Amino acid sequence: MKEYIAFDSHKRYTLAEREEVDSGRIVQRRIEHRRGAIREYLKEGEPGTAVAVEATGNWYWIVSEIEQAGKTPRLVHPRKAKLMMGMINKTDKLDVHGLNRLQRNQTLPTVWIPPAKLRDLRELTRVRMVFSQQRARLKNRLQATLAKYGLMVEEEVSDVFGQKGREVVEKLIDQLPEQTAWASGMLLEQLDLVTRHLEEQERRLLKLLEATEERKLLRSLPGVGLILAGVMALEIGEVDRFADAERLASYAGTTPRVISSGGKTRYGPLRPDVNRYLKWAYMEAANVVAMNRRRWSKSSGTCRHASQLYERIKKGHAKAIGAVARHLAESSWHVLSRKESYRPPGVAAERVEPAGCKRRTVMSAR
Repeated sequence: MKEYIAFDSHKRYTLAEREEVDSGRIVQRRIEHRRGAIREYLKEGEPGTAVAVEATGNWYWIVSEIEQAGKTPRLVHPRKAKLMMGMINKTDKLDVHGLNRLQRNQTLPTVWIPPAKLRDLRELTRVRMVFSQQRARLKNRLQATLAKYGLMVEEEVSDVFGQKGREVVEKLIDQLPEQTAWASGMLLEQLDLVTRHLEEQERRLLKLLEATEERKLLRSLPGVGLILAGVMALEIGEVDRFADAERLASYAGTTPRVISSGGKTRYGPLRPDVNRYLKWAYMEAANVVAMNRRRWSKSSGTCRHASQLYERIKKGHAKAIGAVARHLAESSWHVLSRKESYRPPGVAAERVEPAGCKRRTVMSAR
């Protein structure tokens, strides 16, 4: 390799730096963003040269153009890189030069680059997550509005916004003051639109997400249905990139912060700098376990251990959910690495009864 190349990318431009290996000569250049600009800048130079670029919001197309130019992209963990640079001042020139310095020292903190096809498929599950959150906000807003005026669905219905509950909600909205009723009607229309989008998306997902071995294995986990298995498989990608189960659990955001000093150890909240989509999937699966724990804890199937784990945590629902989510994340590594269906700790493979607990298939996680 004859040179080090680094990019400090922003929304409208990229500051690039080339540093010669032998002489240390540095040349920086600002590249205005347009399709083909990165590829044109990199057309000169030795093929296969590594190009460091931070994992910012627009790295997809930048990495694609680096690959098209015959260079090797190295996606950098932004937070770790800043800590390793150890600079007080922050400028574009210092940042891009710091990336090249880390390359020269062979300490550049890189992350895995998912293939282009996987990046494309991920958008389906990630946008579905956005719609799911919107639907939850709309439902909460409607129920809060009714509660302001002392109105509530008194009839016993399993789903307030199901077919039977919907009729009751519409009658209650008619009892609201004029402007509030009009605004609530708009919320109801928006809820219907978001629900239709979710249904369309789920039908598309079921067609595109093939029944691969990985997804079948993940579905053997307690509380994991078709959609959650698809989210987990797409976000995990190649399980071999994780050295052990603890690394996967940490990446998924299911491990707490640890502060240990002077012989005292304290566990804080879950880490924020994680794959939030994967964290959402494991939390949803853990909530399914919590909802079915009384039935599953009495069964002899594979869901019994996770249900009992939830009930053993005496420090509140949030911590119990976190513990179950971590167990599911670590179990994902084991089932994918060993290519075996999930079985509770301490249970031999021949003793596993897959049908011991009946899981709910979570198509539209609330």
